[in-house]
Amino acid sequence: MSQEEQRERALRRDLLRYVTAEVADDYAAIMDLFTANLLVDLSAAEVAERLRTTGVHLSTDDVETRCEQLLAWGNLVPSFRDTRVKTIAEYMRSRARYQPSKLGGMVHRQVTDLMSEVGGVREVARELLGGMVTNLQGIVRAAGEGSPDLDSLAGDVSRLFADHQLFADSVAEFYGHLPTVLSRFDLAGEEYVAFKELLVTYVHLVSADVSRHAPALGSLLGQLELNLGHLLDLLAPTVALQNVDGTAAKRSPGRTEEDWDALVAYYTATGGRAVPDQLRAATDAALNQLLVNAKRMLAAAGTGISRHTDLRRLAQWFAVAGTQDCHRIFDAVFGLYPARHVTVGPEEGDLVPPATSWWVADPVDVPVSLRERGDRAARGRTSSVPDPGLEALRLQDEAAEEAAARSAAGAELMAAGDLHGTRLSPAARDVLLELLADALGTDSVPDEDGAVGVCEAPDLGVTLTVRAQRGDATVCTSVDGVLHVADLRLAVHPLQVRAAEPASLAQAAR
Repeated sequence: MSQEEQRERALRRDLLRYVTAEVADDYAAIMDLFTANLLVDLSAAEVAERLRTTGVHLSTDDVETRCEQLLAWGNLVPSFRDTRVKTIAEYMRSRARYQPSKLGGMVHRQVTDLMSEVGGVREVARELLGGMVTNLQGIVRAAGEGSPDLDSLAGDVSRLFADHQLFADSVAEFYGHLPTVLSRFDLAGEEYVAFKELLVTYVHLVSADVSRHAPALGSLLGQLELNLGHLLDLLAPTVALQNVDGTAAKRSPGRTEEDWDALVAYYTATGGRAVPDQLRAATDAALNQLLVNAKRMLAAAGTGISRHTDLRRLAQWFAVAGTQDCHRIFDAVFGLYPARHVTVGPEEGDLVPPATSWWVADPVDVPVSLRERGDRAARGRTSSVPDPGLEALRLQDEAAEEAAARSAAGAELMAAGDLHGTRLSPAARDVLLELLADALGTDSVPDEDGAVGVCEAPDLGVTLTVRAQRGDATVCTSVDGVLHVADLRLAVHPLQVRAAEPASLAQAAR
């Protein structure tokens, strides 16, 4: 590598220094302003003013220092736009203006995407493969014609390479996620089932689509090689865009022979191993790891892992230990301690006292996991927390139904009027008993009409009047029995709001 290339690589690395700097958040906020729109031209004072609107408070001098550092790293470039000012102080504040550089804006956009990226797997854009085959067929057909539609041909080429880039990026990200799961040896339960579905269903689906469309793409690319020179001539620009130093500008994908060679190498075995073959190999490796995890789970759920090495080490301890130490090691390893209960004191309640032997004591409830598998790991899934909002809606619906049933019962009683000899529904009969209990709950003297009790129900809009009739009775029948009230006559009429008496009103006014 020449010195010029080394210096260029060092300058490219400087573009990333602001990400790990001590005040990286300030640099990121400044770069956000410069990359928010096109052709942004700001001074330090304008940057400080706009940062305050976003909640970042920096002085103009601090912003000037940050911008000068970004200028040294290559993220910003100086702007030489003439500035119209009215005072010398205003000129001093706005004389240094900055713009984002091409590479600086590109780096910041990539850094922003990286910081906002969330974990998890990304779907493969496998649906693009069929469209790429159709699009490439049109390109091959147009390349063999004498004078095709150049704008349509250029759009098809750009669309082909854009779809290929999206598919390639999604494949690389998806298969980059698989090692993070394959490297885990603790997959079990629901995680193992999800990973199995991912491999058996989704990966197989992706591999099937690639295996179906990759040969067609390779065949069409082979046909296009015969007319590739003619295609590139058709895509040649009528007005060549050049850089300031006279070199040609970077063209869109698909306009050079190197772009087509890379596309051919991706879908065919030309120049190395094709990507579809790599996908199939990666799928086979993932399925093999899935089988390894399955074997491990079955071994752990069966007889367990072999204890041969542990027992040999224990035998070595017994060989070099004395008699008392052997008893202590044996008790510690196998948990065979003296058959005595240990309690703290009488305040523990019904616990077994220390003098009681295990032979005559009640059996101890040992969990199934500890009794059969020798571990305390919880089994089964955790129950979901009920939604309090749904429970509140259920209670509201029940209350509304109960109020409607009670209102219907009150309307039935009011329609009956004199209740003697009527036939009531069970709900109306229950409401009548409730009102009768309230009417007779307090001692009262019969009034001039002979009423010994009155119960007003504002929620039902009815009034129950109870009159004493010795030798008489109120009899109401229902589907589940007969209500017989001796020496009382019951009547229900609409509730009437009684006006206050003048005397009481005057007293209330005083």
